[in-house]
Amino acid sequence: MIETLLAPSPLPFAAPPFDRIDPAAYLPAIRQGIAEAAADIAAIVEDPAPPSFDNTIVALERAGARLARARRIFWTVSSAQADETIHAIEAEIGALLTAHGTSIGHNPDLFARVKSVWEARDTAGLNNAQARLLEHGYRGFVDGGALLDAADKARFAAIATELSSLGTLFGQNVMAAAADWHLLLDPADLDGLPQALRESSARRAEARGDRGKHLITLDRGDAENFLTFSTRRDLRETLWRAFTTRCDGGAHDNRDIVDRMLALRRERAALLGYKSHADYALVDSMAKTPDAAEALLMRVWTPALAQVAAEQAELQAVARSDGQTAEIAPWDWRFYAERVRRDRYALDGAEVKTYLTLDRVRAAAFDCAARLYGLTFERRQDLPGWHPDVDAWAVSRNGATIGLLYTDYLARPEKHGGAWMGSLRVQEKIDAPVVPPVLPITYLVANFAKAPPGADTALSISEARTLFHEFGHALHALLSDVTYPSQAGTAVARDFVEFPSKFMEHWIVAPDTLARLGMPADLIAAIGQADDFGQGFATIELVASSLLDLAVHRSTEAAPDSAAITRATLDRIAMPAAIAPRHGLTHFTHIFDGGYAGAYYSYLWAEVLDADAFAAFEDIFDPALADRFRREILAPGNSRDPLASFIAFRGRPPEEAPLLRDRRLA
Repeated sequence: MIETLLAPSPLPFAAPPFDRIDPAAYLPAIRQGIAEAAADIAAIVEDPAPPSFDNTIVALERAGARLARARRIFWTVSSAQADETIHAIEAEIGALLTAHGTSIGHNPDLFARVKSVWEARDTAGLNNAQARLLEHGYRGFVDGGALLDAADKARFAAIATELSSLGTLFGQNVMAAAADWHLLLDPADLDGLPQALRESSARRAEARGDRGKHLITLDRGDAENFLTFSTRRDLRETLWRAFTTRCDGGAHDNRDIVDRMLALRRERAALLGYKSHADYALVDSMAKTPDAAEALLMRVWTPALAQVAAEQAELQAVARSDGQTAEIAPWDWRFYAERVRRDRYALDGAEVKTYLTLDRVRAAAFDCAARLYGLTFERRQDLPGWHPDVDAWAVSRNGATIGLLYTDYLARPEKHGGAWMGSLRVQEKIDAPVVPPVLPITYLVANFAKAPPGADTALSISEARTLFHEFGHALHALLSDVTYPSQAGTAVARDFVEFPSKFMEHWIVAPDTLARLGMPADLIAAIGQADDFGQGFATIELVASSLLDLAVHRSTEAAPDSAAITRATLDRIAMPAAIAPRHGLTHFTHIFDGGYAGAYYSYLWAEVLDADAFAAFEDIFDPALADRFRREILAPGNSRDPLASFIAFRGRPPEEAPLLRDRRLA
């Protein structure tokens, strides 16, 4: 039973046999995998030969392969198709894996071997990728507590275990809060809503036994569509308050979890000699320090405040023309911004969605990858997914197979919210040419509202961008060309990983792409013009969340008060009252149930890289330039410094001016 998870699959690509996995096998398989991985580590430690790059660093790259297979399958299913059985074991599996990782990092004999290799690095004849692997490996041990004394190691391990459990509970609370809340509407309450939202909300209501009603959820797609189109200001306020205060009190309260996680992260950073968790989190980033990250954010924040003031004045004028005497509130902003786009630019969001159906947008993404990188995608109906909505695609480049892609785009209650990319296997050629290179298996997950049977699922321009964004992550994984698995694809610095994904977003709004989707020229022009409006709002929303993340993770208080830090930070930066940060702390899964703690600013830095790189494309389908992007940005992964990769593509370090122009802040 557990071998289904641990052993290589007999299916093509060694794709996981999802249809044959028994959920009861996850826990014993993980336990078995940990035992085998521990034996791999023991073999490295007990090797009588003097420590070398091959018998220590490369051996660590190979260790625990069967555990990695089971772990990746479990986390894929737990995020995209979790039932009560999965939820019941998430925390335990997280704790087991955390303890296993800590035991490796705190193994003094293993660290002694790594340190010995590291100290001899200058005379070992290593190439650049090997030197970087060694440097990261050594630093990983140090930041994992290898230099601590016994008492501090014990405390470090206890902190890691508690953080793992709290992170799981935080994410489960966010899912549960979204599942528990709903806005049940009568047909008379639907004024302004697009037909697609009316139909999807009717199906959800009927599934709950409320035939003839319409059910709106706290999924971001639902919420933003409702806030954009509903003419009912009272209902917009109800939804906005519920959406922005998820887990801020009530049965799924995350407030104490947030403060406890902040305290534990601060304590861990202090054990390692860092001033704060933000200092610890950014040491391996392109920014390097919290001061540098905040300086970037503030250079964008200041002009964004001026831009958003102009936008707000325009929205207020439209609201007053409707007879609204009150000041624009946060639940009004998207509604009146849509009015401006429609009235000024003749951009009808509902009409746009008729051209952006899911199948056509996915096909457009594949077509762009074909024109840029020579990729083709073949549906593989012989490979099962974790749900009937999941499709498998064999990916080839210039006729040669390079990997496998799963797509899972439709909303389900069992999914975490939002959209993401992950890997079931990463590219590597550690044993080549004796063993053929290992091809990547990657997947994309989103939460687009499913159309009724026989109809096409329609996407907004924002949702189409999301599909292209996550597809950009997948291309990073699929086009990886490295030797060592820990350097493959998206395993790069946190503030570099979002660069290829942001970069890919440009192609869904390219006039050529939209024309191929059948969109008329006037609507394409309206999309381009409307992109100019609302950049202030989008910037403030994103940067405010980034500044909050930095603020709470720069705290040196033993018992941080996240609510007080939030109030002080928003006051300090003069946060406009009519806009809320994109993520409130109590549902900010990126930083409390993800890998962005202290580093959410990465999204903005990635836009700096993206805007500057895209500015090089006079012809956005320039095959020679696209191939250089593939070679210098996508293929190297973490085998070299990300700044060196950017310079290799652009010929110089990144500049901020293109971002300010793109966001209309120059």
